[in-house]
Amino acid sequence: MALYGVPEIALNSGQKMPVLGLGTGAFPPVAAEVFIQAVLQAIELGYRHFDTASLYQTESTLGTAIEEALRLGLVKSRDELFITSKLWGTDCHPQLVLPTLQKTLRELKLEYLDLFLIHWPISMKPGATEIPPKTFKHELNPYWQQKKLRDYCKANGVTVAAFSPLGAPGNMWGSSRVMESEVLNEIAKAKGKSVAQVCLRWEYEQGIAIVIKSYNKERMKQNLEIFDGALSEEESKKISEISKVEELLERSSSLPLGLTRLSSGLI
Repeated sequence: MALYGVPEIALNSGQKMPVLGLGTGAFPPVAAEVFIQAVLQAIELGYRHFDTASLYQTESTLGTAIEEALRLGLVKSRDELFITSKLWGTDCHPQLVLPTLQKTLRELKLEYLDLFLIHWPISMKPGATEIPPKTFKHELNPYWQQKKLRDYCKANGVTVAAFSPLGAPGNMWGSSRVMESEVLNEIAKAKGKSVAQVCLRWEYEQGIAIVIKSYNKERMKQNLEIFDGALSEEESKKISEISKVEELLERSSSLPLGLTRLSSGLI
Protein backbone atom coordinates (compact mmCIF):
# COMPACT_ATOMS: atom_id res chain seq x y z
CA MET A 1 0.00 0.00 0.00
CA ALA A 2 1.30 3.46 -0.90
CA LEU A 3 2.51 5.56 2.01
CA TYR A 4 1.11 8.77 0.53
CA GLY A 5 -1.93 9.68 -1.52
CA VAL A 6 -1.62 12.22 -4.33
CA PRO A 7 -4.59 14.46 -5.22
CA GLU A 8 -5.86 14.38 -8.79
CA ILE A 9 -6.79 17.17 -11.16
CA ALA A 10 -9.57 16.78 -13.73
CA LEU A 11 -8.63 17.42 -17.36
CA ASN A 12 -11.18 18.87 -19.77
CA SER A 13 -11.66 15.36 -21.15
CA GLY A 14 -12.96 14.22 -17.78
CA GLN A 15 -9.82 12.18 -17.25
CA LYS A 16 -8.11 12.57 -13.87
CA MET A 17 -4.37 13.13 -13.57
CA PRO A 18 -2.30 12.94 -10.35
CA VAL A 19 -1.11 16.49 -9.66
CA LEU A 20 2.42 15.35 -8.81
CA GLY A 21 4.37 13.28 -11.31
CA LEU A 22 7.88 11.89 -11.39
CA GLY A 23 9.98 13.12 -14.28
CA THR A 24 12.34 10.66 -15.96
CA GLY A 25 14.54 12.90 -18.08
CA ALA A 26 18.11 12.84 -16.76
CA PHE A 27 21.09 14.36 -18.53
CA PRO A 28 23.42 12.54 -18.41
CA PRO A 29 21.23 9.44 -18.04
CA VAL A 30 21.47 7.23 -14.97
CA ALA A 31 22.15 3.50 -15.04
CA ALA A 32 19.11 1.34 -15.81
CA GLU A 33 19.22 -0.44 -12.45
CA VAL A 34 19.29 2.90 -10.60
CA PHE A 35 16.37 4.17 -12.66
CA ILE A 36 14.26 1.04 -12.14
CA GLN A 37 14.91 1.03 -8.40
CA ALA A 38 13.91 4.70 -8.18
CA VAL A 39 10.63 4.06 -10.02
CA LEU A 40 9.82 1.11 -7.75
CA GLN A 41 10.56 3.22 -4.67
CA ALA A 42 8.42 6.02 -6.07
CA ILE A 43 5.48 3.66 -6.59
CA GLU A 44 5.90 2.31 -3.05
CA LEU A 45 5.77 5.87 -1.73
CA GLY A 46 2.64 6.77 -3.69
CA TYR A 47 3.67 8.17 -7.07
CA ARG A 48 1.31 7.11 -9.82
CA HIS A 49 2.12 9.67 -12.52
CA PHE A 50 5.30 9.11 -14.57
CA ASP A 51 6.52 11.44 -17.30
CA THR A 52 8.80 10.15 -20.05
CA ALA A 53 9.67 10.94 -23.68
CA SER A 54 11.48 9.39 -26.60
CA LEU A 55 14.07 12.16 -26.23
CA TYR A 56 14.85 11.03 -22.67
CA GLN A 57 15.54 7.46 -23.80
CA THR A 58 13.77 6.19 -20.68
CA GLU A 59 10.62 4.74 -22.23
CA SER A 60 11.92 1.17 -22.37
CA THR A 61 13.40 1.26 -18.86
CA LEU A 62 10.22 2.78 -17.45
CA GLY A 63 8.27 -0.02 -19.11
CA THR A 64 10.53 -2.58 -17.44
CA ALA A 65 10.01 -0.87 -14.07
CA ILE A 66 6.23 -0.94 -14.54
CA GLU A 67 6.37 -4.66 -15.36
CA GLU A 68 8.39 -5.25 -12.19
CA ALA A 69 5.98 -3.17 -10.09
CA LEU A 70 3.09 -5.28 -11.34
CA ARG A 71 5.01 -8.50 -10.67
CA LEU A 72 5.78 -7.39 -7.12
CA GLY A 73 2.20 -6.32 -6.50
CA LEU A 74 3.11 -2.67 -5.87
CA VAL A 75 0.17 -1.84 -8.14
CA LYS A 76 -2.64 -4.23 -9.01
CA SER A 77 -3.04 -3.12 -12.60
CA ARG A 78 -1.58 -0.74 -15.18
CA ASP A 79 -4.81 1.29 -14.86
CA GLU A 80 -3.58 2.59 -11.48
CA LEU A 81 -0.80 4.48 -13.25
CA PHE A 82 -0.86 7.67 -15.32
CA ILE A 83 1.82 7.50 -18.00
CA THR A 84 2.82 10.48 -20.12
CA SER A 85 5.15 10.42 -23.11
CA LYS A 86 5.91 12.92 -25.86
CA LEU A 87 6.07 13.35 -29.61
CA TRP A 88 9.30 14.95 -30.82
CA GLY A 89 9.08 17.78 -33.36
CA THR A 90 10.52 15.84 -36.28
CA ASP A 91 7.81 13.20 -35.76
CA CYS A 92 4.92 15.68 -35.95
CA HIS A 93 4.31 15.14 -39.66
CA PRO A 94 0.81 13.60 -39.95
CA GLN A 95 2.11 10.36 -41.46
CA LEU A 96 4.62 9.91 -38.62
CA VAL A 97 2.42 10.50 -35.57
CA LEU A 98 0.77 7.08 -35.36
CA PRO A 99 3.95 5.06 -36.08
CA THR A 100 5.80 7.11 -33.45
CA LEU A 101 3.07 6.50 -30.88
CA GLN A 102 3.12 2.79 -31.68
CA LYS A 103 6.89 2.71 -31.20
CA THR A 104 6.53 4.48 -27.86
CA LEU A 105 3.96 1.91 -26.73
CA ARG A 106 6.29 -0.92 -27.75
CA GLU A 107 9.14 0.65 -25.80
CA LEU A 108 6.93 1.07 -22.74
CA LYS A 109 5.39 -2.39 -23.20
CA LEU A 110 1.97 -0.79 -22.76
CA GLU A 111 -1.29 -0.86 -24.68
CA TYR A 112 -2.08 2.82 -24.17
CA LEU A 113 -0.80 6.16 -22.86
CA ASP A 114 -2.76 8.42 -20.56
CA LEU A 115 -1.24 11.55 -22.09
CA PHE A 116 0.74 12.16 -25.28
CA LEU A 117 2.34 15.59 -25.48
CA ILE A 118 3.92 17.44 -28.36
CA HIS A 119 7.47 17.84 -27.11
CA TRP A 120 8.77 21.36 -27.65
CA PRO A 121 6.00 22.65 -30.00
CA ILE A 122 7.09 25.33 -32.46
CA SER A 123 4.78 27.54 -34.50
CA MET A 124 5.59 27.42 -38.20
CA LYS A 125 2.66 29.31 -39.71
CA PRO A 126 -0.63 30.93 -38.60
CA GLY A 127 -3.39 28.46 -37.94
CA ALA A 128 -5.88 27.10 -35.45
CA THR A 129 -6.71 23.70 -34.07
CA GLU A 130 -10.18 22.25 -33.79
CA ILE A 131 -8.99 19.87 -31.08
CA PRO A 132 -8.72 21.64 -27.70
CA PRO A 133 -5.55 20.70 -25.81
CA LYS A 134 -5.94 18.93 -22.48
CA THR A 135 -2.66 19.97 -20.91
CA PHE A 136 0.05 22.54 -21.51
CA LYS A 137 3.37 21.75 -19.89
CA HIS A 138 5.89 24.53 -19.49
CA GLU A 139 8.77 25.76 -17.38
CA LEU A 140 7.16 27.29 -14.32
CA ASN A 141 8.41 28.26 -10.87
CA PRO A 142 8.22 31.26 -8.49
CA TYR A 143 10.74 33.18 -10.60
CA TRP A 144 9.00 32.37 -13.88
CA GLN A 145 5.37 32.35 -12.87
CA GLN A 146 3.69 32.41 -16.29
CA LYS A 147 0.64 34.29 -14.93
CA LYS A 148 -0.74 35.32 -18.33
CA LEU A 149 -0.30 31.81 -19.67
CA ARG A 150 -2.01 30.31 -16.62
CA ASP A 151 -4.91 32.75 -16.86
CA TYR A 152 -5.35 32.00 -20.56
CA CYS A 153 -5.29 28.24 -19.99
CA LYS A 154 -7.73 28.51 -17.09
CA ALA A 155 -10.15 30.56 -19.19
CA ASN A 156 -10.01 27.88 -21.88
CA GLY A 157 -10.18 24.84 -19.63
CA VAL A 158 -6.59 23.72 -20.23
CA THR A 159 -4.61 22.22 -17.35
CA VAL A 160 -1.16 23.72 -16.79
CA ALA A 161 1.68 21.43 -15.75
CA ALA A 162 5.08 22.63 -14.60
CA PHE A 163 8.49 21.22 -15.33
CA SER A 164 11.64 22.57 -13.67
CA PRO A 165 9.35 23.59 -10.76
CA LEU A 166 12.39 24.37 -8.59
CA GLY A 167 14.29 26.24 -11.30
CA ALA A 168 16.35 23.20 -12.36
CA PRO A 169 19.42 23.95 -10.19
CA GLY A 170 22.45 22.01 -11.36
CA ASN A 171 21.14 21.60 -14.90
CA MET A 172 22.60 23.36 -17.93
CA TRP A 173 19.34 25.30 -18.46
CA GLY A 174 18.59 26.09 -14.82
CA SER A 175 19.82 28.18 -11.92
CA SER A 176 19.80 28.18 -8.12
CA ARG A 177 17.74 31.39 -7.97
CA VAL A 178 14.60 29.65 -6.65
CA MET A 179 16.37 27.60 -3.99
CA GLU A 180 18.34 30.64 -2.81
CA SER A 181 15.31 32.96 -2.66
CA GLU A 182 15.17 34.89 0.61
CA VAL A 183 11.37 34.90 0.52
CA LEU A 184 11.13 31.13 0.07
CA ASN A 185 13.83 30.45 2.66
CA GLU A 186 12.11 32.64 5.25
CA ILE A 187 8.76 30.92 4.72
CA ALA A 188 10.37 27.47 4.79
CA LYS A 189 12.13 28.22 8.08
CA ALA A 190 8.93 29.52 9.67
CA LYS A 191 6.94 26.45 8.61
CA GLY A 192 9.60 23.84 9.33
CA LYS A 193 9.60 22.82 5.68
CA SER A 194 12.23 22.74 2.96
CA VAL A 195 12.40 25.43 0.30
CA ALA A 196 11.46 22.80 -2.27
CA GLN A 197 8.33 21.86 -0.30
CA VAL A 198 7.23 25.48 0.00
CA CYS A 199 7.82 26.06 -3.70
CA LEU A 200 5.90 22.94 -4.74
CA ARG A 201 3.07 23.72 -2.33
CA TRP A 202 2.67 27.20 -3.82
CA GLU A 203 2.52 25.74 -7.32
CA TYR A 204 -0.05 23.16 -6.23
CA GLU A 205 -2.20 25.88 -4.66
CA GLN A 206 -2.11 27.77 -7.96
CA GLY A 207 -3.87 24.81 -9.59
CA ILE A 208 -0.72 23.66 -11.37
CA ALA A 209 0.19 20.03 -11.94
CA ILE A 210 3.84 19.36 -11.18
CA VAL A 211 6.43 17.08 -12.75
CA ILE A 212 9.61 16.85 -10.71
CA LYS A 213 12.62 14.59 -11.04
CA SER A 214 14.51 13.04 -8.18
CA TYR A 215 15.86 9.54 -7.85
CA ASN A 216 16.67 10.06 -4.16
CA LYS A 217 14.11 8.23 -2.03
CA GLU A 218 14.13 10.76 0.80
CA ARG A 219 13.61 13.68 -1.58
CA MET A 220 10.85 11.79 -3.40
CA LYS A 221 9.22 11.30 0.00
CA GLN A 222 9.58 14.97 0.92
CA ASN A 223 8.00 16.00 -2.38
CA LEU A 224 4.92 13.95 -1.44
CA GLU A 225 4.67 15.71 1.92
CA ILE A 226 3.48 18.99 0.41
CA PHE A 227 -0.19 18.06 0.73
CA ASP A 228 -0.37 18.15 4.55
CA GLY A 229 -0.34 21.90 5.17
CA ALA A 230 -1.48 25.00 3.32
CA LEU A 231 0.36 28.28 2.93
CA SER A 232 -1.19 31.26 4.64
CA GLU A 233 -2.70 33.98 2.47
CA GLU A 234 0.23 36.24 3.35
CA GLU A 235 2.82 33.58 2.50
CA SER A 236 1.18 32.83 -0.83
CA LYS A 237 1.02 36.54 -1.65
CA LYS A 238 4.72 37.00 -0.88
CA ILE A 239 5.63 34.21 -3.27
CA SER A 240 3.29 35.50 -5.96
CA GLU A 241 4.99 38.89 -5.73
CA ILE A 242 8.51 37.55 -6.18
CA SER A 243 10.15 39.52 -8.98
CA LYS A 244 9.10 38.01 -12.30
CA VAL A 245 12.63 37.51 -13.50
CA GLU A 246 12.75 35.30 -16.58
CA GLU A 247 14.87 32.22 -16.10
CA LEU A 248 16.65 32.19 -19.44
CA LEU A 249 17.21 28.59 -20.36
CA GLU A 250 20.70 28.70 -21.78
CA ARG A 251 20.72 26.09 -24.48
CA SER A 252 23.89 24.33 -25.48
CA SER A 253 24.77 24.18 -29.15
CA SER A 254 23.83 20.49 -29.12
CA LEU A 255 20.14 21.31 -28.68
CA PRO A 256 17.93 22.11 -31.69
CA LEU A 257 17.61 25.68 -32.89
CA GLY A 258 19.27 27.17 -29.82
CA LEU A 259 15.83 27.66 -28.26
CA THR A 260 15.62 29.46 -24.95
CA ARG A 261 12.30 28.04 -23.77
CA LEU A 262 11.02 24.53 -23.42
CA SER A 263 7.36 23.55 -23.45
CA SER A 264 5.06 20.68 -24.21
CA GLY A 265 1.47 20.80 -25.38
CA LEU A 266 -0.96 17.96 -25.84
CA ILE A 267 -1.78 16.73 -29.34
